[in-house]
Amino acid sequence: MQIYYQTDVGLIRRNNQDYCVCEKISDELAWAIVCDGMGGANGGNVASKEACIEIDRILKEELNEKTDPEELRELMEEAVLSANSKVYEMSCETISLSGMGTTVELVVVRNDTLHIVHAGDSRVYKISADDIIDQVTTDHSLVQQLVELGQITPEEARYHPSKNFITRALGVEPELEIDYITVPFDHGDMILICTDGLSNYFNADELIAAVRSFKNKDEVAQGLVDIAKDCGGSDNITVAILINE
Repeated sequence: MQIYYQTDVGLIRRNNQDYCVCEKISDELAWAIVCDGMGGANGGNVASKEACIEIDRILKEELNEKTDPEELRELMEEAVLSANSKVYEMSCETISLSGMGTTVELVVVRNDTLHIVHAGDSRVYKISADDIIDQVTTDHSLVQQLVELGQITPEEARYHPSKNFITRALGVEPELEIDYITVPFDHGDMILICTDGLSNYFNADELIAAVRSFKNKDEVAQGLVDIAKDCGGSDNITVAILINE
């Protein structure tokens, strides 16, 4: 298994409020955490960084190759909820951090299964060896709710004026509702985790075409960041790639 990641401030923002941590324990166990912060001049920076650090700390202390699937789910949820409490408490204690929060994508590869805990509108995509792309996560956003109600199309959602309004975020409230998802992670599969600084510029077909335009897999993360910047780079951009080789 190979892991690559890149994060970039983009061309418009002054600060990078995205944060990413990737860890590879072995070919059978690895994880990636991608967070996209929000709130105030510094709040988003703090929320995303502190969430990643807290989640990573708990996984390093408690996760190993003997952890069974049910224990893994409990541990992942525990880690994300602990990060939620930490970020929320910090926002309550410091006026300048009030209202801060972050999306969270926690992806753990355990043997040939992908385990995901998700909140917000950052995304996890799975690209199979035969070039089938699947958006594994569902955005927790206002426009996604409108799509599900049939009021707008997915294409209209890409350009909707409320596309940045998310309905779940880590650290905003004392409690956090999270999604837990598992999918197979077969030989040749690629997992792409990204913030909306990338996904805002691509539909699924465009994204897989961009991924396949790179000859070397270690070029994909940086290459996608570069394409997003060429398209305007209006937000921070973070991409993490996990490949089952």
